[in-house]
Amino acid sequence: MTEHVNDPFVQRAKTEGYRARAAYKLMEIDDKDKLIRPGMVVVDLGAAPGSWSQVAINRVGDNGRVFALDLLPMEPIHRVQFMQGDFHDEEFVQRFEALLEGRTVDLVMSDIAPNISGIPTSDQARSIYLAELALDFASQHLAPGGRFLVKVFQGQGFDEFRKQMEGVFRSVAVRKPQASRGRSSEVYLLGSGKRN
Repeated sequence: MTEHVNDPFVQRAKTEGYRARAAYKLMEIDDKDKLIRPGMVVVDLGAAPGSWSQVAINRVGDNGRVFALDLLPMEPIHRVQFMQGDFHDEEFVQRFEALLEGRTVDLVMSDIAPNISGIPTSDQARSIYLAELALDFASQHLAPGGRFLVKVFQGQGFDEFRKQMEGVFRSVAVRKPQASRGRSSEVYLLGSGKRN
């Protein structure tokens, strides 16, 4: 708890109005890899509490769209379209597709993590499972050439998941932003150039 309170990114998030320190992870990756551009359609999977959506809506500009999807409720963010539900439920996906109104998705991003049980093998398996669900969603909704950013914990299943991503995207890169705690096994995988 003390580490969290004294964390410079936590303090910065409070000062700058972001809902979580995770905002700085996305900003750093975006500054390096130019993920988010004006006019894009972006989907934030597992969006609550919304810090990634806050970053994305600022960067897509007035002509861009951000859709935030989560099982949990989320406080509204101006101009972000939030949908509460399971992004792997067929009826929910159909409602999301209706909101797209024929537009294609340029970027799917997911900072999703399971509720931690404290049993490392179980937590790792659940983390990989969520990443696989996010990849499945991205592969179905991204435009050709689109990009996918997802949080994954290094450990069992990581290499296999990376190979799955390499089957969907022309390149896959690993990113470890400064706002990720050094002792954490979390990294982000960035898939670029979705295959047709």
